[in-house]
Amino acid sequence: MPASPPPRVGARTSVPPADPRRYAPTPQRPLRGKARVMEHQMDIQPHQHDWGQLVFSISGAVRVSTDASTFIVPPSRAVWIPPHMVHAVSAIERADLRTLYLHADLLAARGEPWTRCRVLEVAPLLRELVLQLPVDPDASPAGGAEPEAERERCITHLIVDELTRARSLRLGVALPQDKRLRRLCEAMIREPARHAALADWAAEVGASERTISRLFREQLGSGYAQWRSQVLLAHALSMAARSKPMSHIAAELGYASASAFTAMVTRTVGMPPSRFFAEA
Repeated sequence: MPASPPPRVGARTSVPPADPRRYAPTPQRPLRGKARVMEHQMDIQPHQHDWGQLVFSISGAVRVSTDASTFIVPPSRAVWIPPHMVHAVSAIERADLRTLYLHADLLAARGEPWTRCRVLEVAPLLRELVLQLPVDPDASPAGGAEPEAERERCITHLIVDELTRARSLRLGVALPQDKRLRRLCEAMIREPARHAALADWAAEVGASERTISRLFREQLGSGYAQWRSQVLLAHALSMAARSKPMSHIAAELGYASASAFTAMVTRTVGMPPSRFFAEA
């Protein structure tokens, strides 16, 4: 039998989510943790859960997408996904992921913010608490040794308290419903520096620049340049969180110089990159 051909360089790998029922939270164990390493170019297929979910990485960056928005998540940020929200996860680079599954009772009385996706700041205490949470789905401290069960209950209480205190950040990028524009936007998010001009992007999906420009206004309520700036800022934040120098960020995003990138950020958010990255 001939050997299977090697995967194409740069090809993406699409995999189903790990069996979620093994990690399902219960009234007895209302918060469960899961660890997973995602290789570069790996996608976890769209899926949903009956419980709330928090996604962040210990190292590396991932992209979390829903039907309406996408979020680029560096290690200092996390995405909250409410119950029954269809979502997919893609690795921008090799990422060591941590996922928290929260039983509905934990946040039932916490109010409206927990019914929609949002980006949260991960404080050092929250990060360390998550690292201490058991991630073995077959371990059962709640029914095992009492000291271990009590420790897990304490960690759970502190994590929920930290989540309710975490600062919410407006870092999502809206996605359209139109199939042509959606395909174009997905390509821009994957490779924002491939083209600068709308005409070049429009040619990739077989539409005119005028048509795509109209769809941006109708579907996303903004112009192409404004939406693209939000995508560039999301990628820039991810790289800045990993201590990439400004010159590297500018070059990765297709700018000829750091000063040209600085001008775009200042024009878009009203402050220079150094201040924007520090505040965001």
